[in-house]
Order: sequence, then C-alpha cells, then structure tokens
Amino acid sequence: MDQIIGVTELQRRFRAVFDDVTRNRIPYILMRGSKPQAVLIPYEEYIKYQTWERESENQRYERVMRRMQELNAHYSDEEIEADVEAAIQEVRAERRARKEAGKTKT
Repeated sequence: MDQIIGVTELQRRFRAVFDDVTRNRIPYILMRGSKPQAVLIPYEEYIKYQTWERESENQRYERVMRRMQELNAHYSDEEIEADVEAAIQEVRAERRARKEAGKTKT
C-alpha cells in the first residue's frame, strides 16, 4: 500500500523511508502542502515504467506510420517528397518572418 508523507517529514525520516522503499518495496507519495508532488519508488519499478513507456511510444509511432501509409498509398514517392519539401519551406519562411518581426520590436 502506498504511503503518503510530507516533504518535511521525509527529511526527518529519510533513512527509514528509503529502507521502506528499497527493502519493503513500499511506494511513497511525497506531498508539499496538500498537493502530491513526486513519488519515491524502487528502482526496478522505475525501470519497468520506463520500458512500458518506451513500448507505448513505439506502438503509437507504428500506428501513426501505418495510418500515414494508408492515407498516402495512392500518392507517388515524388508527390510525397514534393509535399514534404513544400512544408519544410513553409516552416522556414514562418520562422524567418517571426525572427524578422522580433527584430523590429526592439
């Protein structure tokens, strides 16, 4: 079961809390005032979370890529390349315009 502890109390009891987390695998929710600010968890749990998050991101990326392939299946590589180049030029022009607008304000 998760434990809730204030930051000040954590400072006073750090060693005991650290041991709870590492030895007993008890997560601690760290509070500042009445708001949760962070969680102290065992390192292995952190690694699992990081792995899960990366896998989720990869799955989302693969779904987006499949969808793009479906939507663009009837376009030639040359048409797609031309659209990408046009989009790059448009972004660069917008950046230049913002940069120039920023220079005129000073």
